[in-house]
Amino acid sequence: MPLPLPSRSSKPETKKSQSSKIVPSDHGQSEKRGENYQAKISSCSPKRRCKKRSAFEDLTNASQSQPAQLKKESNKEFVKDVSKKIKGNTAALGLAKNNEMNKESYKLEPSPVVVSTALVPNIMEKPLILEIPTISKTTTTEEVAPLEDIDKNHSDPFFNPIYAKDIFSYMKEREEKFILKKYMNRQTDISSCMRAILVDWLVEVQMTFEMSHETLYLAVKLVDHYLMEVVCKRDKLQLLGSTAFLIAAKFEESYPPCVDDFLYICDDIYQRDEMLTMEISILQTLKFDINIPIAYHFLRRYARCLRANMKTLTLSRFICEMTLQEYDYVQEKASKLAAGSFLLALYMKKLGHWAPALEYYSGYKTSDLHPLVKQLNTLLTLRPCNKLKTVHSKYSHQVFFEVTKIPPLDMLKLEKILNYC
Repeated sequence: MPLPLPSRSSKPETKKSQSSKIVPSDHGQSEKRGENYQAKISSCSPKRRCKKRSAFEDLTNASQSQPAQLKKESNKEFVKDVSKKIKGNTAALGLAKNNEMNKESYKLEPSPVVVSTALVPNIMEKPLILEIPTISKTTTTEEVAPLEDIDKNHSDPFFNPIYAKDIFSYMKEREEKFILKKYMNRQTDISSCMRAILVDWLVEVQMTFEMSHETLYLAVKLVDHYLMEVVCKRDKLQLLGSTAFLIAAKFEESYPPCVDDFLYICDDIYQRDEMLTMEISILQTLKFDINIPIAYHFLRRYARCLRANMKTLTLSRFICEMTLQEYDYVQEKASKLAAGSFLLALYMKKLGHWAPALEYYSGYKTSDLHPLVKQLNTLLTLRPCNKLKTVHSKYSHQVFFEVTKIPPLDMLKLEKILNYC
């Protein structure tokens, strides 16, 4: 019988909490290194109770939890602490050990998101200052060409200044190879709503394990590409998601969690052999080609090109991350989705005069992005579903500048802006 999940542990941290005040890093600090870690919040943050998340059936292993720092020598203990936070949410995928599904009980209680206090914020990278624009509103693409070469004379080797432009050009070329098609009509036992719940759970796993956003985005891509080729049963959906996360972690993380860690957070529903078999199946289905371009890479590139500040960049991240759980966006190219998210963030921050620069660096005309911008703005106007609040709760925190409080644009006002541009 499921046990109630206790409140978040209030035990003292082993690592001294830092102030919530955001301190800019050095100008030469690597942007990539700054983004690989999760947000650190002040010690005055409220302790919140994590409610059980029930979907098709209620299943939880409740136990006392406390934040723990990921250490190579004590990885197992960390995983147990992490798992205790997540295991109550595995039921969101409707997976009971007897694999009996109750379609009528498709209800979910909101799960408060607690941003880990263990590591340095992933957004605490080198601040990008939005300077006075040198481009007029009527500037054409040809007139934007003389813009400053942002990769010129950059001394930090982590920015790959010599190859940065070629790298992103190559990634845009690879996008054509990984265009997703609508696949849900082929899936007889799962739905787009179940996919959304899975992605919501993956976001919480990413936050609790303190893995990079690149890992999260890649894991969702692996799930979608696999489902486009293979029919998946409902009782294997969480196995697919957790295994995709395992593969993505191996690809992106310096110290990825091991197989047993992922089995544990799945509430031991699956066996080790099942996860290894699923891993082989995913890799063979994708022909071991998993270097899939993701929107998060392009967001960082556009922000650097436009010298956007952290609040604008974080707002664009929130918009883009909201699309992960929306099946309607699976067909969008990563570079275009990132450009649309960033353009909407510029409009919301009244920085539309930077649209020509974004057009130049992204390669997309703003007029081609307008339909996507309208769609994204509509997504923000919708009230968060009780079943899918992890992303919204995550970006409601102060360390993410509480960007969820920035109101979306009124549709009439947005129309005027788009018509003016």
